[in-house]
Amino acid sequence: MSAQARTIKKYPNRRLYDTETSSYITLADVKKLVLENVEFKVEDAKTKDDLTRSILLQIILEEESAGAPMFTSDSLSQIIRFYGNAMQGMMGGYLEKNIETFMQIQNKLQDQSRQVYGQNPMLNSETWNEFVKMQAPAMQGLMGRYLEQSAQTFLNMQNQLTAQTRNLWGNFPFPGFPGAPGETKKEDGEEPKA
Repeated sequence: MSAQARTIKKYPNRRLYDTETSSYITLADVKKLVLENVEFKVEDAKTKDDLTRSILLQIILEEESAGAPMFTSDSLSQIIRFYGNAMQGMMGGYLEKNIETFMQIQNKLQDQSRQVYGQNPMLNSETWNEFVKMQAPAMQGLMGRYLEQSAQTFLNMQNQLTAQTRNLWGNFPFPGFPGAPGETKKEDGEEPKA
């Protein structure tokens, strides 16, 4: 966040206060700021803790509940499984890169349409936005499938790394490590036999 980011304060009564306009705002207003690429920070009015991610997640939850979800239950389950996993840090960066790639594809489509139609006044940014809105369900489906496939690819990569680690370290005599020499599979209630 830059020092010039707009500050929105969240009060204990759960109300959001925009310090730039000196007025209370709603989550819909915060969503509008996101869509307009306005840089902002949401902070707890009392503790000054950064609550930006929490508010953005609330907006995503509302969007997902509104009838045209972007993520399937399976993809959300896969994302949840990465929390607490050794590869959790990599997953965030991986998803971020995929979203950046998707945005680049969208920008290229827009540039190509300008090349085809030129600076046609009928194809201004409002017309493009209306066109995209009409295509929203297809675009959401495309993005959802793209991210789901990317998450599945990442999950496969994680499983391969886990298997390779077991194969590599399983040959060393680490007590309690599955597959270590001298370590036999124990039956329920039994101690491992050396």
